[in-house]
Amino acid sequence: MPKLEPYSRKLDYSYQLGVFPSLMLLEAKPDCAARLLLHSQGLENEGVVKLRARCAELGVREELADRVLRRESKKDNCFAGLVFNKYESNLSPASNHAVLCQISDNGNAGTAMRSLLGFGIRDVAFVRPCVDVFDPHVLRASMGAFFKLRVRTYDSFDDYRADFSDRPLYPFMLDGAQPLDAVAARAAAPFSLIFGNEQTGLPPAFAQVGQSVFIPQSDEIDSLNLAVAVSVGAYVFTRDRH
Repeated sequence: MPKLEPYSRKLDYSYQLGVFPSLMLLEAKPDCAARLLLHSQGLENEGVVKLRARCAELGVREELADRVLRRESKKDNCFAGLVFNKYESNLSPASNHAVLCQISDNGNAGTAMRSLLGFGIRDVAFVRPCVDVFDPHVLRASMGAFFKLRVRTYDSFDDYRADFSDRPLYPFMLDGAQPLDAVAARAAAPFSLIFGNEQTGLPPAFAQVGQSVFIPQSDEIDSLNLAVAVSVGAYVFTRDRH
């Protein structure tokens, strides 16, 4: 088997670290799994036993890889992981979308995707410059949610809009024109919720893109964490649709 390289955006494979997220990968994208990596100290772990059994059923090769797991996770207690082949997804025109513009933090990106799946939004567009959605730390933060979503990265917001030009757009901005509850109550699906960079938010020009929205909050803070804002927005827009 070829040597496993430190993760890079240029590789055609990535690493899903952790037992539970790896099981999610096998549930949602079994054909993408290439190699099961095991830590010598975790072979008796209950989740690892399940993971090994499922990989055996699928014909996925397993190997002891303490060093690789430590290198990619930066931890000593990562007991298992999967090497998987990267793949492309297309967003569904019939579904609600979240559009995450210029997101730079791996943890925020992964946590946001986990929340979106929890609230029933399965189509996520990332707009460059942004995180590498296949980065192992993004994947780990999503806790396997990534594999149950359709995720696509666009070079620009205009490219996304060209693909989906006939839907309501709701940019979330600190100076948005209308409060979240009022807008969500009359939103017609399928819609797109648009969020900006953790530090700068969406550029002012987005006020002219669809109906801008703000999340009411006290003046004790300047803004919400991106992943929190995505969670709040997704919940309110979908709570009457579950």
